[in-house]
Amino acid sequence: MDNNTKVVDALKNVLADTYILYLKTQYYHWNVTGPYFYSYHSMFETQYTELAEVVDSVAEEIRSIGAKAPGSFKEFLKCASVSDDHVDGKASEMIKDLIKNHEILIDSLKKLKKEAAACGSRAEDLADARILAHEKTIWMLNSSLE
Repeated sequence: MDNNTKVVDALKNVLADTYILYLKTQYYHWNVTGPYFYSYHSMFETQYTELAEVVDSVAEEIRSIGAKAPGSFKEFLKCASVSDDHVDGKASEMIKDLIKNHEILIDSLKKLKKEAAACGSRAEDLADARILAHEKTIWMLNSSLE
């Protein structure tokens, strides 16, 4: 397997993880309840909107390398580390689930960074930026827990 193939595979993993996390965050936005409803509802909307933009950037990076970006649920589930399972419970359970999934996505991004660095791919910069963004989101989610 050449370095470009490894970078593409890592990018597909990040794309799938990001898309699944996007859907999960949107699901929680739609279904959160409780005394902090408006705050959580708004926070989740901000987060899934940002993830939607990232999905496009990652897919375009895959295309710029000359590979096809996956674009179906079936393909995403084959490439993903993040589970498409979600919790139907309290807002605090939703937040803990999102934290766990952001951590999984950071691991996927670290693998991308390693593969990109090995072949001098600009995807390394994408990975660095996304790691910082997910770390900030984890901090915000953790700060929302009582």
